[in-house]
Amino acid sequence: MTAADLSTLWFSLWAAALATLVILPPGIAMAWLLARKNWLGKTLVETLVALPLVLPPVATGLILLKLLGRRGPFGPWLAERGIEIIFTWKAVVIALAVMSFPLLVRSLRTAFTEVPQRLEQVALTLGARPWHVFRHVTLPLARRGILAGILLSFARAMGEFGATMILAGYLPGETGTLALEINQAIQMGQDTRALQLVGLATLTAFVILLISESLQRQRPPA
Repeated sequence: MTAADLSTLWFSLWAAALATLVILPPGIAMAWLLARKNWLGKTLVETLVALPLVLPPVATGLILLKLLGRRGPFGPWLAERGIEIIFTWKAVVIALAVMSFPLLVRSLRTAFTEVPQRLEQVALTLGARPWHVFRHVTLPLARRGILAGILLSFARAMGEFGATMILAGYLPGETGTLALEINQAIQMGQDTRALQLVGLATLTAFVILLISESLQRQRPPA
């Protein structure tokens, strides 16, 4: 394994971790709302959240490109502030975040659903405020499911290719994730390097998923 491969792995891990961290707060909020509340437009929001799971990743990347490009609705605002998104590491993080967000919400929603509501009701009856109930009852009981969802979302971000390629492109040393480097090696006929990177990606994903599955098998007390 070369220093370049290790650098690619580090960048992929770093970008996936940052993307997961960015979507965690809104992911927790959205998952809790979907698991605990009924409100007008809930089905529509559920559909919009899940959309990146069924859209071709390149389609999601193209939508992001149109939104964040210089001629898009957010492009002029970003340009006025000197913020460059397209074809930078920021584009990588955004693409990874958008593509892994639905998976995070689905996993966290399941974790919140498995928390016995009677325990939350008891805490409310004893005078605890809703925020304290969420912080001291709901989150601790759902922690294993939340950690499993975080790891699953992180693994999804590590494997993302299509949206990243459209929004960030392939710039060696700048936007080259493991998935993009594998594609580049194949395009260049570097089959040995491609297989080495595939092995690296497979090992990383296996470890992450193994931990996630172990956490998901543990249920909160009834």
